[in-house]
Amino acid sequence: MILDRLLQFSSAQNLAQVTGTYVSDDVIDLHMAGIPTLANGQGARDMGIGDDPALKLLVQVGTTFTSGGAGTLQVAIQGATDNGSGAPATFSTWWLSPAYALATLNAGSRLYDMDMPRPPDGIAIPRFLRMAYIVGGATMTAGTLGAWMVLDRIDQPYTGTDNSVLGGYPPGITVAN
Repeated sequence: MILDRLLQFSSAQNLAQVTGTYVSDDVIDLHMAGIPTLANGQGARDMGIGDDPALKLLVQVGTTFTSGGAGTLQVAIQGATDNGSGAPATFSTWWLSPAYALATLNAGSRLYDMDMPRPPDGIAIPRFLRMAYIVGGATMTAGTLGAWMVLDRIDQPYTGTDNSVLGGYPPGITVAN
């Protein structure tokens, strides 16, 4: 797996925050110099939605989250067209994760392993992409996330239900060589 700085949304972004919505440190601009912006203001670069291999989203806990209560965390991918001046218009949420309980937010846990989605029906192809992080339930007192768009992830079975530990096959499975 190669992490590309130009396809990074967050790197150890601190989410020790009160309840609320926080956006990723970085916004990815899909427009490239020399490629015209289309009539409705979206980017012109094809990110390979539906290709094989497709670009994938990876959101991983860096530092274990703690909270004074029952804090939860949700992750969303958002897109926006160009507002006409080269800046993002209003961002629309494309996909929202389930609310992850505090007990699942351990260092190394992967929260958003999915292929880059298509824009939902009625939402224009974006020029800009970002992640949004929704802290709910209670204030988080510690916790960081990293988020990237990647070409390939290490997708291996986990140990038990804690996806922060890669483990291979569960006991009892034999693979003939």
